[in-house]
Amino acid sequence: MLKIPATILEQHVWHIADDAPVSRSRRSRDNDQYESTIPATLADWNFSIPTSIAAQAEDAATALARFDSYSSSRLGEGNHVLGPMSAVLLRTEATSSSQIEHLTVGAKNLALETIHEGTSGNAAIVVGNVRAMEAALELGRYMDEQHVLAMHRALLLAQPGWEEQAGQYRTGLVWVGTDSYSPRGASHVAPQPERVGDAMADLVRFIGRDDLPVVVQCAIAHAQFETIHPFADGNGRRGRALVHAILRNKGLVRTTTPPVSAGLLRDTEAYFNALTAFRKGDAAPIVESFVEACLFAAASGRQLIDDLVDQLDTAKSALRGVRSDSPVWRIVPQLIAQPIVTTAYLCDSLGLSKPQAERAVKRLEEAGVLTRRGGARRNVIWEHRGILDVLDEYAAGLRRG
Repeated sequence: MLKIPATILEQHVWHIADDAPVSRSRRSRDNDQYESTIPATLADWNFSIPTSIAAQAEDAATALARFDSYSSSRLGEGNHVLGPMSAVLLRTEATSSSQIEHLTVGAKNLALETIHEGTSGNAAIVVGNVRAMEAALELGRYMDEQHVLAMHRALLLAQPGWEEQAGQYRTGLVWVGTDSYSPRGASHVAPQPERVGDAMADLVRFIGRDDLPVVVQCAIAHAQFETIHPFADGNGRRGRALVHAILRNKGLVRTTTPPVSAGLLRDTEAYFNALTAFRKGDAAPIVESFVEACLFAAASGRQLIDDLVDQLDTAKSALRGVRSDSPVWRIVPQLIAQPIVTTAYLCDSLGLSKPQAERAVKRLEEAGVLTRRGGARRNVIWEHRGILDVLDEYAAGLRRG
């Protein structure tokens, strides 16, 4: 057991809105008392971490750090493996998010959307959230309350219709586990809105501590955030982004976005049970879930890196004999982040002239590295089928668990 102060419940009375489309009997039944949460304060809590839990957390942290270093050594410093790979991670991480729940978007559609050649509405949503996640991670360098709000703003601005709520704590009640008309029967009713500010200030102070193992701190901070549920929408995505922001803020990972939260969601029953135990005063189950998720993230991420590098090595072999100063050598590493390209994209992203880009893609096509396709906007596009297959297989493996 990893003891923490338990949440407290306070009673209130709920009244379904007069214009809500519910029956008279439902209105009579659910206009009644309910209990909402008062989160525990953690910033000054004196944690006593069992040796076994501390050792497991250290193993998980070591695995993540090694994965991050491995990705840099295999792909090169500065290659953050963003673009479609990041979208694969985000899509998997956001399985339980109301915004992009049940989306099935392949790597090809994501890559097409990135270069404005896409026709999939789902892909547009995911790419918007990927860009927001990247912005949130950059903001995560500074874990104060204003930057936490800015991270939420970056995430929610990717969701049309929620602009006014972006970067603002909620002003109404939210709950999990029932419909939108009444919190009665919900599995978790978040704190009253007037409690959110103080609870988040305490959480930010807790994140600022440097006397706890990072994986333990991530697990507790994530569970506390989900308990507070501070925003009107986007709490799931924001809670996942918070994990990565802390990992980045503490310097445990620097170049990649390991699928830690996706690992948590491989066993949703255990994850939700761990959140319940956390709220009752035992943080051990959520820490143990995070340990397993970190180990999973490091192992699956390492395999992904190896598979992507194999694709690069195959391309380099096919281009043997090409002059070392040819633009093709600038294009090949970029195909991991963007496995579908146009000449216009190459000109904009790599600073190539149009003739340089045209000659380079022709040479890559002749070598069998790229395949020509027709674009949605009548542009010619070129794709690296091997990298797209690797990304799709990786995503499928995560879903299979």
